[in-house]
Amino acid sequence: MRAFQRGRGLTESGICDTHTWAALVEASWKLGDRPLLLTSPNLRGDDIAELQSRLARLGFDCGRVDGTFGPRTNRALVDFQSNCGIRPDGVCGPRTVRALLVVSTQTGDGPGVGAVRDRERLRLGLASVADCRLVVGQYGGLSSVTRSLAGELRRRGATVMPLDEPDAVTQAVAANHFNADAYIGFEAHTDAVAVAYFYQVPTYESAGGRALAELIVTQLSATDLFTGTGVLRPSARGMRLPVLRETRMPAVLLQVGPVRAATDASPHLAASVLRAVELWTLSGGH
Repeated sequence: MRAFQRGRGLTESGICDTHTWAALVEASWKLGDRPLLLTSPNLRGDDIAELQSRLARLGFDCGRVDGTFGPRTNRALVDFQSNCGIRPDGVCGPRTVRALLVVSTQTGDGPGVGAVRDRERLRLGLASVADCRLVVGQYGGLSSVTRSLAGELRRRGATVMPLDEPDAVTQAVAANHFNADAYIGFEAHTDAVAVAYFYQVPTYESAGGRALAELIVTQLSATDLFTGTGVLRPSARGMRLPVLRETRMPAVLLQVGPVRAATDASPHLAASVLRAVELWTLSGGH
């Protein structure tokens, strides 16, 4: 179980919780096993992730490779069908799968058009924090950190939505509706940890999320916030955690602990993340 969770970018608890069970179900689907089309709720599975990866490498923009058949994937599929002389019905059935497999043999194994678009967006960047719409969330125990960070961001002119909703997916949906430029979440841990997670799967990673996570790690490493807590060095790690998968913007989930140490250092922790956000906007994410 732990090996499966590790391979899927989930928390290695060894427990088959809701997210692990959903990942097990999604992993059972292979491209061609079933018709893929836009439904409500959206279909999810590894077959959809493969469809998205192949379309992206062919230049049809599905957005991020998240294994969810949403409107953007539907538009890319219809565009592909039209270009291949297949009836553009938005259904990935046997004929569409065959065409996709044949045409895909002529592509390389690059990241695809979605990743290229994300990197270009980072290159253009934002003028300053004042231009940003940011969501700052937390999952219990770190409200003092999010209050400090939200306050500092607002003082610099940013539009900020703070979230204390314990459900990760609910936070992601709220961030999407808010049309945020970035999501920064805080999760308390009982152990001595400081890890900045960003969205990553084998065929795709959030360029903006990685850039922000690495800047946060750099700023945390330059402080003595975790001296004496047992944390050797803050780190950044690509994961498929629910809040990172469901958000449509660059997102980082910062897991810190022990809780008491993080709470006591709230102003300094918020200052480090604030500096990272400032650098992220000014440098265009590079």
